[in-house]
Amino acid sequence: MKFIKTALEGVYIVEPAVFGDHRGFFMESWSRRAFEEAGLCYDFVQDNHSSSTVKGTLRGIHFQRGEKAQAKLVRCVKGAVLDVAVDLRPSSPTYKKWVGVELSGENKRQLLIPRGFGHGFVTLTDDVEFLYKADNPYAPEADGGIRWNDPELDINWGIETPILSDKDSKSPFLREAVTGFEEW
Repeated sequence: MKFIKTALEGVYIVEPAVFGDHRGFFMESWSRRAFEEAGLCYDFVQDNHSSSTVKGTLRGIHFQRGEKAQAKLVRCVKGAVLDVAVDLRPSSPTYKKWVGVELSGENKRQLLIPRGFGHGFVTLTDDVEFLYKADNPYAPEADGGIRWNDPELDINWGIETPILSDKDSKSPFLREAVTGFEEW
């Protein structure tokens, strides 16, 4: 696996070695050993799978607060997304900065997002299948979100009117949100 640093400390693009032939391909999507050799130690405890049927579906920006925060290893196995990680740690030099990476079934890239970050993605194609690992289980009481179009973050999603869930359309702006990352 190849680990590519991004502009945000701790956020990595992960490029697996893909072995293909006339039958298809094989790749390791997760290897504790490879990650630890790169100095990235995570104990993932939950796998999640999301499906989006229509291009322009936006999910996020999501996070979990405090001790229930989650690190994530995300990938798109069918279709394509613009995946976004946002630094929500007020004490960080990259606070409110974001990085966006295209993940697709074709490029097989993944994004590693540590705790203290918000996460979201917008589908670039119809029929998207998106998988991710989390190092903490989902905890509804710690669930949080920030409005996708928060001007303070100024994320370029490449879309003006995305398809949103009711929850995401009502998420607060960062200035109103309680993230639980103030001490990070």
